[in-house]
Amino acid sequence: MGADPFVDYYELLQVSPNADEDTIQRVFRHFAKKYHPDASTQGDPDHFNRLLDAYRTLTDVSQRAAYDVAYQRHWHQTWKVAAEASTVHVVTDDVSCREKLLSLFYVQRRRNMRNPGLGQVELERVMDLPFEHLAFQLWYLREKGWIQRLETGLLAITADGVDQVESQRVPLGPERLIEQRPGDDVVRGDGPAEASVSKSSVS
Repeated sequence: MGADPFVDYYELLQVSPNADEDTIQRVFRHFAKKYHPDASTQGDPDHFNRLLDAYRTLTDVSQRAAYDVAYQRHWHQTWKVAAEASTVHVVTDDVSCREKLLSLFYVQRRRNMRNPGLGQVELERVMDLPFEHLAFQLWYLREKGWIQRLETGLLAITADGVDQVESQRVPLGPERLIEQRPGDDVVRGDGPAEASVSKSSVS
């Protein structure tokens, strides 16, 4: 796996990390038939190859053991991101839910440019919400162009999304904009959104 972006094979196959080999084989056969390059309508060679990599890894005892170590390490990092992006109060409405999601994507990309994406299972666990609740919020963020789906299948914040987070956290008045002149060097420390979310704690 090395420096390549981490690919959540369980997410890719849509199975639990505790799934047995029979379940993995059954699910793989379903997706393989759907995305096989020879499929008439939904054939996708790249996605099929990723599914094949996932299947081979998770059905080999030694490879799966090594992968699970990396998987746990990945989750440990994800929880660290969640601690920074978490708000004190429980999400109670759509606006605050979208703000928290976008902050989460912001922090993930800022902390790890090589692996800026988050998957469905990660988001459900970190947000402590079922995907049925998150689906609308993620659709909205994608339609606005604030997040995008990566080749790995994960979701990540876009440049427009970063601008949205920063504009919401630190609104600039006209007098602040006037002070910035062409050619001025700007020394930037922590991004405003990260500085805000890093002070929060997990509910």
